[in-house]
Parts: sequence; C-alpha cells; structure tokens
Amino acid sequence: MKSAIRYSFISRYLPLAFTPLVIGCQSKTAGEVPPPNVLFILTDDMQATSIHALGNPDVHTPAIDSLIAEGITFTNTYTNGALCGALSMPSRAMLMTGRGLYDIQADGMKIPEAHTTFPQQFRKHGYHTFATGKWHSDKASFNRSFQEGDNIYFGGMHPYELNGHCSPHLNRYDSTGVYGQDTEFVGEEFSSKMYADAAIRFLQSQKDGEQPFLAYIAFTSPHDPRNQLPAYGQKYNPGALSLPPNYLPQHPFDNGEMEVRDELLVPAPRTREQVQKELADYYGMISEVDVQIGRVLQALQETGQADNTIIVFASDNGLAVGRHGLLGKQNLYDHSVKVPLTLLAPAYKNRKGEKNNALCYLHDIAPTLCELANIPLPESMKAHSLYHILENPAATHRTDLFLAYSNLQRAFVSGNQKYIIYNVHGTITEQLFDLGKDPLELHNLLPGQEKAARHLKKQLEYRMEEEDDFCRLSDPLWWQDGHKLTFEEMQQLYVYE
Repeated sequence: MKSAIRYSFISRYLPLAFTPLVIGCQSKTAGEVPPPNVLFILTDDMQATSIHALGNPDVHTPAIDSLIAEGITFTNTYTNGALCGALSMPSRAMLMTGRGLYDIQADGMKIPEAHTTFPQQFRKHGYHTFATGKWHSDKASFNRSFQEGDNIYFGGMHPYELNGHCSPHLNRYDSTGVYGQDTEFVGEEFSSKMYADAAIRFLQSQKDGEQPFLAYIAFTSPHDPRNQLPAYGQKYNPGALSLPPNYLPQHPFDNGEMEVRDELLVPAPRTREQVQKELADYYGMISEVDVQIGRVLQALQETGQADNTIIVFASDNGLAVGRHGLLGKQNLYDHSVKVPLTLLAPAYKNRKGEKNNALCYLHDIAPTLCELANIPLPESMKAHSLYHILENPAATHRTDLFLAYSNLQRAFVSGNQKYIIYNVHGTITEQLFDLGKDPLELHNLLPGQEKAARHLKKQLEYRMEEEDDFCRLSDPLWWQDGHKLTFEEMQQLYVYE
C-alpha cells in the first residue's frame, strides 16, 4: 500500500519520462530541443537525515521523496564551513559563486562584482532569471543575479518578535536595487507559502515562453522560529518520535560555542522529552515546506516545461536538534555540515533514484549547472563540477574535504576517516571517527589511533595553508590571543575589491 501511494505522488509531481537533453544555449530552430530550464529549490537548516527517503522513518516528506526517487542524490555533500554563527550566509554565497569559504568576501556578507554568481552567468547567456525567498548577502548582488523577483527576504531569519514565519517581512523586486519603504511589506501567509506562490506565478508566466529560465526558490523553513506551524502539513506527537542514537543531554566538552543563540533556545542539559518536542516542531516545519515544494513541482508540470527542466534540491546546512548534546549548527559534526543534494536532469532520466557517495561540496553544484547548460564557467568560479560524476558515476571527484568553523574548530575528511580538532582558549581537543563504520560519530577513536590522527592533522595543516586560513595549528592559540573571532573582525577578513 505504501509503495502505491508513493508512486501516485511521484507521478503527480514529476514527469514519468523526460525528453533527452540537448545541451546548448543557442536560439531554437525547427526540431531542436531548447536549452534546459533550471529550477533550484533550497531549504534552510534541513539535515539530510531528516528526510524520509534518506532513512528517517519518523518524518513525512513525500514531495522531497519524489525528487530523490527520480533524481541522482549525492550522499556525501558538505558545506565548507563558516567564520561566524550565521552559517547560511557563507553557505549561500559559496553556493552562488562556486567559491570556497576563504574565497568569498567576509563570510558572504557581500558578493563583490568580481565574483560572478551562477544565475548571473545564466542571465548573461540568455536566461530569464527569477528568485523568491531568502537572500543573505547584499542587495546589489541579488539584482546582478536576477532580473525578476517577488516575495524576497533579505536577512538570516524571521525574528521571533515580529511573529516569525507567520508575518514574513518581505520585499517586492526593485529594478534599481535600492529596496526600502516602497518595496517592503508584511506577508499575510506563512513564509513558505509566500515563496511558493511567487514561484508558481513565475512558472505560470513562462508556460509559453521562448526564453529559457532559471528560477531560484530559497525557503526559510525549517529554520526557527518553529513556535507557530501553519494549518497545512503533518503534525507530530513528540512522545511518538525516536530520539537520535547520538542524542546526549549536553555536549561532553566545551567546543567554543556553548552560549551561541542556537544553543540557548533550550539550555543544556536537555531531557529526552525536550529534544522530542524540538524534533516534533522541526519535523513539522519540514513537512510544511514539503507541501509547498510539492505545489511548485505541480506548477512546473502543468506548464509543460518539466520535460526540459533541470531540478536541484538542497539545503544550506544541517542542524543538531539534540545530537551530540547540541541544538544548533555551529559545529563540524556531519548532522550540521552535511546536506542533502539531489539533481534531476533530462539527460539522466534512466538513473532514477541513484545514490552517489562521492565527496563533494555544496558549491560544486554551481559549475555543474553551467556545464549541463553548456554555459562557459566564469573565471571567478573555483569549485569542481560534478558533471564528470554524472557522466561516469565511478569517476573520482574530491579525495578529501576541509571544514572550518570560526577560529575554534577545524576538520578534515579523507575517505571514511574524519578528524576534528578544537582550540578553545588554548585547550586542544581532538576527535577521530570512522564514518564508514560509525556514520553517527558516536565513537571517538582517540586515544588509541594517534598515528592516524597525526597523519590527518598533517593533511589538515597543509590544506589550511593552501586555502590561506587565518589560523595556524602550529600556533598554540591558532590566531592572535585565542579569543573567539568577533563579527567585526570577521568582516575584515578576505575582503575583495
């Protein structure tokens, strides 16, 4: 019975067959398949482990599940990290520009003109670009990227004191790029519905369009506030939810971010009941945004454009929600730095439901989309395209990944091994995990495997130097006097003209 329901949902939201993709952005001639459209769906703070199709039996995500069933999912996708607590800011700037953490400006607060975003590159090559939802960088870079937009949110999160997602403070598109009192308004619907409504209106306007489009939908769910859920979507009974196997009442040591906003929402130590309540609210937000994603997919199908549209689904970062005794995302455990990434492209219609475990960064998707559309990569883009993995799933992509948070935490992933090192006021803590045998990072292999840890630490040091990291592991305090990097200091790092 379950499989029948699932198939019905998939057939409702996605085409059962795609026409082959003809790569190119030339003008359409008789008998020629037009350049592919792009529909990019991004969520906020969604763990890869909070999706039903990716192994979580407690959560209801039929629309996202349908994408995973039809597309290719990269199961080892990571963000590169952040210098400050607002992780979505650098994550989204990296995603847009195809550049790493130390190659973006001031943790993504501003995307300088020298860093071409992938929507900007698509626009340059004949695409009609549109965006709705969250933009966590400067307004000028938004307008360079998108020639149209609606229900735009400039900021990090909908504030509790302004009624959160229930009264989203939004903007209409301003072609001058100024934005202000004339463009600002308060939405009358839940944020996710406002964004989906704007996306649906745009898709409907493109039904008979001759110009290929790129539509970017950046939801702010399931980011908190989660205190008021809309009437639609699935509701969860906290007592019926499973606790994550790596649940802890509190983190076993000071990782340098025990008092960040995210961790103070429910002060540690946290009971099992408190974490179950947080999970119920979190899953409720995931289910409500899933409903809106389903509406967008249905609208795309109804336009007749789905056969020739590349769809990307991803999240900007994950979230702990009780795992390892943490609530937030200011850490380098997989639940916080690993994200879902699924791609559907007409050329790969025969690879439905495929999972690929190649190590990659979220920002690798930017050059990938350019290659899929046969658009030249901008010179400023440094990420590694996944196109060769799409063509040959057994091909090698990245052999390792470097992860960073503030001046407090650094990590290195090589194969199944993951090494994390912390420096909190000169106190060093190290962790070593075997992700193949222990994907939940339950068992620190230190002490006991010091040789392996030393080898990974050496590789981490090399990568930090290569990336021009402002920290140095050879310095007992890593950076200056070892105080936590402030927001003001962060703004002065990695500034480009």
